[in-house]
Amino acid sequence: MSTNVTVRIPPSPTGRLHIGTARTALFNYLFARHADGRIVFRSEDTDRTRSKREHEDEIVEGLHWLGLDWDDFSRQSEHAARHTELLDGLIRAEKAFVSKEPAKDDPSREVEVVRLKNPGRAITFTDEIRGEITFDTTELGDFVIARSRDDALYHFAVVADDWDAGVTHVIRGEDHISNTPRQILIQEALGAPRPVYAHIPLILDAKRAKLSKRSGATSVMDYRAEGFLPEALVNYFALLGWNPGSDREDFSLAELVEAFSLAGVQKSGAAFDREKLLSVNQRWMRKLSDEAYVSHLNDLDPELDLSNIGKIVPLLKERARTFGEAREMLGGELAFLFAPPSVSKEALLAKTPAGRGAEVQRALERALEALAGLGSEIAANSAKDALMPIAEELEAVGKGSRGAFLWSLRYALSGSERSPDPFTIIYILGADEALSRLRHALALLGAS
Repeated sequence: MSTNVTVRIPPSPTGRLHIGTARTALFNYLFARHADGRIVFRSEDTDRTRSKREHEDEIVEGLHWLGLDWDDFSRQSEHAARHTELLDGLIRAEKAFVSKEPAKDDPSREVEVVRLKNPGRAITFTDEIRGEITFDTTELGDFVIARSRDDALYHFAVVADDWDAGVTHVIRGEDHISNTPRQILIQEALGAPRPVYAHIPLILDAKRAKLSKRSGATSVMDYRAEGFLPEALVNYFALLGWNPGSDREDFSLAELVEAFSLAGVQKSGAAFDREKLLSVNQRWMRKLSDEAYVSHLNDLDPELDLSNIGKIVPLLKERARTFGEAREMLGGELAFLFAPPSVSKEALLAKTPAGRGAEVQRALERALEALAGLGSEIAANSAKDALMPIAEELEAVGKGSRGAFLWSLRYALSGSERSPDPFTIIYILGADEALSRLRHALALLGAS
């Protein structure tokens, strides 16, 4: 069903793609696509000093990475002639005037700014989330709408561009509520229709303050570099300030489009919780096939040799919350997969009670014999069934010997204090490699 809904995604390319910008863009996208409406992307680049094309490129790339798209693209700077045309029209109609006054940065210099003639009355508008809001505009005075006829300020440019683009719904952060009365006055002076307003809650930090770089906010592209999935970020961002009306937590982008409505947007600020985001991301990582999981890991670090990690993908899915964490595991507790470890006699017996070294050594010899009889493919549970009786026998004759044996076994196989249990390692390495590492450890201990 076609509708006349048109929204805009208007980021300012003065910095990186902040998660607040991404969340606002997402809400606009969900609302428009749910209504089969139109999305206008407008790069608000009129801050000539701070706007940079590389920031714009990152914002576009980041939003596309999240799965968002739009129907029209423009830059606000491209509309300067239109802004001048509209400003001149207001001046001719005596709804605005040129004011000669001292420059703010240099009072000795005179400038000509354009001010809107403010009728000084109350402005009331209905916010789709917050209800009826009224402002007394008298205190605004005749406010500046352009630095000159050829240099419109933000409020005027936004109103003009929204009008020309046919924007019907302005969905933005609640920090823009105070901008609304100025923009409505400009709309009325121009004869532009008033769009529907919906001011969404801000994203807050742990102290319930507005999330900022200072409080630990990260750009979307930093999350990508950490190894977060776009599906997880979209899922989490959508639930920051919006409730589906159920306890459901996992939504794909398509499912969010189907379910989204402004009625589900809450008024209060939404607290950003990194631990919750990590949990959401891990759930999405676990949904991947093993092949897709390895592909994502390789995208994060093309230098990794992933040809032999098929058996450990379930382990990575169990433990890693980002692909960055998975990469760290491969270089840390799972490094044993890629090369035989360097082990020492002292470390092999580090957990062995005094006087029990010979017993643990003998237990390792029995473990070698038991594993050798299991064939070339050893499942983790088969290794556990074969080796745990040896550990239990040791414990029966000497307290602490069970743990000492399992430590020595795990260390002989991995060479690390942190690694999976020895039975999982045996399965991952395969019989030949596991037996080879045990033989090497026994040689260090002086076994025959």
